[in-house]
Amino acid sequence: MTRGHAVLKVGIDTLSFYTSHYALDLARLADVRGINPDKYFIGLGQRHMAVPSPDEDVVTMAATAAQQAVRDIDLNSIELLLFATESGIDQSKAAGIYVHDLIGLSERCRVVELKQACYSATVALQLALSFIRQHPDKKVLLIASDIARYGLNTTGESSQGCGAVAMILSANPRMVAFEPEYGAVTENVMDFWRPNYADAAFVEGKYSSKLYLNMLEKTWNQYREISKRDFSDHAYYCYHMPVPRLVEKAHQHLSKICGMDKLSDIELEQQVGRSLEYGRQIGNSYTASLYVGLASLFDLTADDLSDKRIGFYSYGSGCVAEFFSGIVQPGYKKMLNTAQHQKLLAERTALTYSEYEDFYSFKYPQDGSICEIPTYKTAAFRLVAIRDHRRIYEKRT
Repeated sequence: MTRGHAVLKVGIDTLSFYTSHYALDLARLADVRGINPDKYFIGLGQRHMAVPSPDEDVVTMAATAAQQAVRDIDLNSIELLLFATESGIDQSKAAGIYVHDLIGLSERCRVVELKQACYSATVALQLALSFIRQHPDKKVLLIASDIARYGLNTTGESSQGCGAVAMILSANPRMVAFEPEYGAVTENVMDFWRPNYADAAFVEGKYSSKLYLNMLEKTWNQYREISKRDFSDHAYYCYHMPVPRLVEKAHQHLSKICGMDKLSDIELEQQVGRSLEYGRQIGNSYTASLYVGLASLFDLTADDLSDKRIGFYSYGSGCVAEFFSGIVQPGYKKMLNTAQHQKLLAERTALTYSEYEDFYSFKYPQDGSICEIPTYKTAAFRLVAIRDHRRIYEKRT
């Protein structure tokens, strides 16, 4: 810091999330699979999974979340759109280009797509913060949008889900100002991967969970050494959330690393519990899940979070992980979209198992055939058709 000059605050100015209007109660899935629902409710800590209809994809979810995030923002001030996903729809064209058009951003706006499993939204965040420090009068729209998909009747099926988070990042943010210290680790491993020729991911579940914990320890130790902060310096924590139960285990693991006794249920609920609630209702949303957790923490915590420090752990299989922190800004409550988020979750249509299987089994053409997509319940945008190898979207009234 230069003497006489304050450090510029950079971070989240607005935050909105969106998920499908359809969900499957995991009790129904358990009944069809002939297992005890507590395997999902307790073993995973999850109760529902969001299921996208055939006319909902990462673009429509992203555009809907973004439309809410930019509602009081001068669109001409947004000069960078970063789209993080591991559910890409094209090997060349960034999905964010469609969003740029659907929500009417200025042509003077760079757009790029980033991929590294569930981690890419966090590297997008760090790139955006550097951009804002260099151009403090500009804003960045960061979107994370994904559909978690595994095979029917596989071990990963119950942790499927979908969702998108959109954030405006700016100088002097109204919600969270991020601190510069971080810990980051990359290792070439095969715990989860999605080859181009496969419809669903391949995953080594136990190995991936072990890596998740190992990378937490490594990134935390880096972060703690650089920042000189310890466990108690953070009032709340948000984690990448494959399933809520893994987050609870990870937080207990972190407290143990820091030489603390096992956290009580009350302490666990206080520090991470509220950040898990939306995830329990929508399942895994890959790149979006960490930031869905942040939205959940903001919306569901009754206490004033102003000036509280949040610790963030981001993990992407393959793998890259990062631990970093941010300070909640006074006045953040004015920026919350709590009512909209909770209305969305409360008004979802509950699928029967047969309807879920029909949604899952719907296939987009792989040979260039024309596909007119039936209309289901979406928000402001929908995927209308695939014609001449092109995806056609519409903005709904």
